[in-house]
Amino acid sequence: MSNEEQHIGKSLAEILAVRKEKVQKIRDLGIEPFAYEFSRTHSYEEIINNFDELQETVTVRVAGRIMAIRKMGRASFSHIQDMNSKLQLYIQENKVGKKQYELFGLLDIGDIIGIVGKVFKTRTGEITVFAEELHLLSKNVRPIPIVKEKDGEVFDAFSNKEQRYRQRYLDLIVNPEVKDTFIMRSKIIQWCRDFLNERGFIEVETPTLQPIYGGASARPFKTFYNALNQEFFLRIADELYLKRLIIGGFEKVYEIAKNFRNEGIDRNHNPEFTALEYYQQFVDYNFLMDEVEAIFKTIAEKIGKSSVEFGEYTIDFTNSFQRRSMFDLLKEHVGIDIYGMPEENLRELCIEKGFEVDKSVGYGKLIELLFDHFVEHKLIQPTFVTDYPKAISPLAKTSRDGKEDIVERFELYIAGQEFANAFSELNDPFDQRERLEGQSRLREAGDEEAQTMDEDFVTAMEYGMPPTGGVGIGIDRLVMLFTNQRYIKDVILFPQLRS
Repeated sequence: MSNEEQHIGKSLAEILAVRKEKVQKIRDLGIEPFAYEFSRTHSYEEIINNFDELQETVTVRVAGRIMAIRKMGRASFSHIQDMNSKLQLYIQENKVGKKQYELFGLLDIGDIIGIVGKVFKTRTGEITVFAEELHLLSKNVRPIPIVKEKDGEVFDAFSNKEQRYRQRYLDLIVNPEVKDTFIMRSKIIQWCRDFLNERGFIEVETPTLQPIYGGASARPFKTFYNALNQEFFLRIADELYLKRLIIGGFEKVYEIAKNFRNEGIDRNHNPEFTALEYYQQFVDYNFLMDEVEAIFKTIAEKIGKSSVEFGEYTIDFTNSFQRRSMFDLLKEHVGIDIYGMPEENLRELCIEKGFEVDKSVGYGKLIELLFDHFVEHKLIQPTFVTDYPKAISPLAKTSRDGKEDIVERFELYIAGQEFANAFSELNDPFDQRERLEGQSRLREAGDEEAQTMDEDFVTAMEYGMPPTGGVGIGIDRLVMLFTNQRYIKDVILFPQLRS
């Protein structure tokens, strides 16, 4: 801890003034406090893992941020931190010289330095670099939170959630284990890519700004395209563009895309989120259930686990995922067989169950309401829910078992959350037009999340769309599951917060 930080009650302004003075003192020594470069030879892990080969014979060049300083006259210890670990330094005046040791006396926790020296073990057995040269790479002028640790116990942790989200850079410095979540996020995305690339899929990019939004039931963010003098929307999904590519002759396509839905924020939802969508010609939703199950089991295999802890649950990936009809689940948990129930009777049932619904809430939304309240949170182990109402699935094919009001769609639920959504994609342009027109009528009746009519998409379908299966998987939730994070903001590096 630096001298000015030991002064209880010293204001931030006073600390900043002292730091500014130090910058000038360093310059007066003829040293630039904000360097251009430093050539490293080893990471800390490489030094620790190869200590026997390196000790006292090989000169190493390491760099990192100072996280602890113990100044003791003419010899001092310090700990520096790189991306993955911490390393101890030993600095002795008669080794680095008077000028560099004077520089060390002006350093603070948070400064970034480079060290040249040889490695040895102290009497306590800690691997340490004995400094021969000290290089200041960046002077810290604003104090970072100081986390104290003793006997494995952490004190004064930088733990305020909102502050950590707002200042993620500080969170990563002070709580370096947070990096592990985002390193795993990168790996999970790469494993999804590898899974699809190995099966012949092509990764593509579709517009983020769209003149007509569609592909999901959600409210959009609006913007204005000055060059075209036209209102545009941030995409809520990339589905309709990916299907255009299927129509155009691509057999297998996918995109990992940022989507934007102007909706509420809670621990499982963020208006800006990342989704994987992929589409394949000549397959249906039965094929996709096997494939989605394989994606989840592949990720579990890559991280070396047959089960994962997720909050209070242990999710088992050794067994086949369950497959249950939505209406069977509703019958089981509501106690009434509601398949085929007239809309008015269904509305009365919802009112009887304590929901406030009026005539603007249609049949499909009433089913969703009952499912969300009575069933969803009880689906803990991986479960494919099938047989969705056509009224809330305007892009899926009608069930081939003769139920005209049901579509071939599934959603994957784990630990009471939805992780994937998939259809046997509707490829009949006449049916598609009729359903999107029905969605337009719902919008006129006040349903802001009903889908919009996209004439160009229907036109594209009229040229002939092959039988197709399509899947959407929420990447953020996927990362939450495999890193045991119960809040979506903990897997997003820079979540948006109210000003």
